[in-house]
Amino acid sequence: MPNHYHMLVSPLVDDAIPRFMKKLNMGYAKYFNEKYKRVGALFQGRYRSVLVERDAHFLHLPYYIHFNPLDIVAPEWRHRQIQNAKKALAFLERYRWSSHRDFLGEKNFPSITQRDFLLDFFGGSETYRASINEAIATLEYDSIRSLTFDDDN
Repeated sequence: MPNHYHMLVSPLVDDAIPRFMKKLNMGYAKYFNEKYKRVGALFQGRYRSVLVERDAHFLHLPYYIHFNPLDIVAPEWRHRQIQNAKKALAFLERYRWSSHRDFLGEKNFPSITQRDFLLDFFGGSETYRASINEAIATLEYDSIRSLTFDDDN
């Protein structure tokens, strides 16, 4: 994403997430600004965190995090519809700046992400892939266009 990112993290000690986020954001901003000879903020707004307390929220997060880059090519996903599921899936599989590819079994950022917990939950990379494919397919608008009363039929 051009101006923000999402992570699912679990702290090992109290106050770990705010300290980690401060180091990550400040360190990366300093590196980026020095490399590109610029000044100022890189990310949109301050970092926010949400405590995951319900199973339903936890189950939704991997999809939300991995679908977020679709804002670039298919922002309608946020309204629970996608014009072309194959195009959306192909984009997600090519999008380098996501752990989605690691969850599919490709080595994209294997040393940065810990996938075991979620992959165990999904039943492995292939089951994860099937789940993502099904989730995208249920959002595909073209597959139900003939059943709607839209003017462009």
